[in-house]
Amino acid sequence: MEGTVKKKSAVLGRDADFKKTSPLSRLPGYLTVQFVRFSVGVAPDSGETVARKILKDVKYTMKLDMYEFCTTELQQKLSPMRTKFKEQEEKKMAQKAKLIAEGKLLGPKLAGAAAIPKKDENVEYEPFQFEDDVGSNNSGYYELAAVLTHKGRSSSSGHYVGWVALKNGEWAKLDDDKVTLVTEDQILKLSGGGDWHVAYILLYAPRRLEKMREEEEETPPTAEETSDVPMETADSADPPPPPPTN
Repeated sequence: MEGTVKKKSAVLGRDADFKKTSPLSRLPGYLTVQFVRFSVGVAPDSGETVARKILKDVKYTMKLDMYEFCTTELQQKLSPMRTKFKEQEEKKMAQKAKLIAEGKLLGPKLAGAAAIPKKDENVEYEPFQFEDDVGSNNSGYYELAAVLTHKGRSSSSGHYVGWVALKNGEWAKLDDDKVTLVTEDQILKLSGGGDWHVAYILLYAPRRLEKMREEEEETPPTAEETSDVPMETADSADPPPPPPTN
């Protein structure tokens, strides 16, 4: 993390701006990001101290990589799991390319129901934390899991709403006792800039890596492989055994 600090410079003999860098030596399993959405000021009409809403549009992403903000030592510790993520992604891309070449996958649509096996409900995942550090993150990769928004002009009024990630890219909007389904695009529109729901707190969960299972696929023989094998007919079949004699 970088910032600017104003300090007395012994060389210049006056105040100067210094660049302060604070890299992270540990990453939490779940990362919370809180936006500064309220500023304290005095109301011109009443003279009272109020917390005014900051409506500035602050963009955020569905996926977050904290690697560049870490110390060199932590980056080295994160490398093994990050390599596993990369290798798995390459395997999936190779599998997809193979299916496309075989005509079993046309863009996002399948040409055959058996082109890609259904996802196992009992999926196992690699640990997302270091063995010697419970509650940590061992890859630096995160995925947005929940958003808390505020709608209103001050901290003492308005309405808070929760947005929680579900499966397959769907999200749930939790507005008191009313729950509705929304899309990822709607979540990204909560970044501010108007009187609509504005993101106040983001909760990022660790990105999970599925354990790859090496399974040999049995493929049926091709026509060329079976062309030289004679088909068994009634004439070539072994004759039935003779009936028993008394």
